[in-house]
Amino acid sequence: MPVRPDEERIALFLDYENLAIGARDHLSAAFDVKPVADALAERGRVVVRKAYADWTSFKEDGRSLAHHHIELIEIPQRMGAVRKNAADIKLAVDAIELCFERDYISTFVIGTGDSDFTPLVLKLRELNKLVIGLGVGPSTSNLLPPACDEFLFYEQLQGVDLPVTRRRRGRAAVAAAPDPDEDRRPESTRQPRDPAALDLLIVQTLSGMERSAAGPVLASTLKRAILRKDPTFQEAEYGFRGFLELIRNLEKRSIVRLGQGVSAGDPEVQLPDNVRGEDDAFALLRDVVNELSQERHKRPVVLSGLKNTLRKKEPQFSEKQFGYGGFLQFCQAARARGFVSLDWDDNAEDYVLRPAEAA
Repeated sequence: MPVRPDEERIALFLDYENLAIGARDHLSAAFDVKPVADALAERGRVVVRKAYADWTSFKEDGRSLAHHHIELIEIPQRMGAVRKNAADIKLAVDAIELCFERDYISTFVIGTGDSDFTPLVLKLRELNKLVIGLGVGPSTSNLLPPACDEFLFYEQLQGVDLPVTRRRRGRAAVAAAPDPDEDRRPESTRQPRDPAALDLLIVQTLSGMERSAAGPVLASTLKRAILRKDPTFQEAEYGFRGFLELIRNLEKRSIVRLGQGVSAGDPEVQLPDNVRGEDDAFALLRDVVNELSQERHKRPVVLSGLKNTLRKKEPQFSEKQFGYGGFLQFCQAARARGFVSLDWDDNAEDYVLRPAEAA
């Protein structure tokens, strides 16, 4: 079968000691490369596979990696000396060398949780390469994921089988029969994702793209923009199997509107004419402007400080949850919908608002 010219070519580099020890210490499991290989196969052709370690310490792991056609790069620890950075330097040199020798390779996957690789990631991106990070969540530095175009947490990959542990309460539980409800997977240090934060992320990103894009926003384009904002974004953390399932759920809840795209799997995504709750926010603005206007004997209300007044009535108010870049833009939208009037006042040197009926 001929190679497709539009297919991603991927180079995989594994700081294997970091991954194996992270999986052992934090997940109580051996690192399994098969879920990694499967995840990358969904993204393109993996044409280079290298893993770096002192393989005398990982003999069984080496056999598994060889089964998946991963080249084992030996970094021996001679005479009992600890050469912590030997594998790091070798991996970085090989990656940069490959970047210049094989210009058809478009994506580099760096498997590690070590922040020492951040300069390598940034340099590869500077050289116009897509960089995907891979690490064990609890042992991954907070500095590394934001530097990548996308970051995959090993324990969240499909096919990773973590051991079940048992939790017993009190001395009596030692002799008690095991309770099925006590079975649990090893706990992650990552905080659970907030579904409300997902809605906000989608609306804000889509709104910004609609303002700057010359044409319709496709689902695939929207996901790439979200990954640029949050490289650790994964639909599975919100309970969805894929991005298409996620945005269809958002459509059902009137967060977005879908249209015909270039293909059935890549629809156009738009904000609806009225984002859920938007009219209530406009009505809040109208009511506050009415109250302030009455208190000031029908004098216009200036824009400065108005947002703080709204928050006194509704502490959770934010124009950004409706996709607006700022409070002025929100007020302009309220004017367009007929809730208030909004004009520039030279004397006040500010925008002034009036109740709509007084416009």
